[in-house]
This record gives sequence, structure tokens and C-alpha cells, in this order.
Amino acid sequence: MTNKIRAATRTHRGWAISVLQEVHAIHECEDHGWARDRADPHARDHAVDIARQHPPVGLSPDAAVAEVQEVLNSIGDTCPECPPQ
Repeated sequence: MTNKIRAATRTHRGWAISVLQEVHAIHECEDHGWARDRADPHARDHAVDIARQHPPVGLSPDAAVAEVQEVLNSIGDTCPECPPQ
């Protein structure tokens, strides 16, 4: 049995991004590296559950949920550098 250890992050925003990537709520544009929202409500709910149950040191569960939601609100579903389809 292996233990999965999350990489240390330096900011609460970085922690929120890593949680969102882990549950596949966001992903990177393959060409430019911008974060893109996958618009998956189940993944979003899972990220919020993780934030509530396992907030990083120094954040309350409510503050961790707010950080995840703030990151989600700042990420669009398209890459700003990709041409419109």
C-alpha cells in the first residue's frame, strides 16, 4: 500500500489550485499552460469537500472553501491565447 502525499505549496492559492487539479476540476491548456475550468459540478463539489475536511495549516474550513471558490471564479473555460473555435 502506498501513501499519497500532497506536495508542499507555498500559498493558499497554490494549495487550492493543486486540489482543483487533483480532482480534475481544472486542467492546463496543452499549448499555452493556462488553467481552464472543466465545468464539472461533481469535481467542483469534491474539491469543496476536500477543502472543508482537510484545510491546509493556517486556514479554517470555511476559509479553505472560500479559497477554492475564489480560484474557480478566477479561471475561465477557455485559454486566452487560443483562437476562438
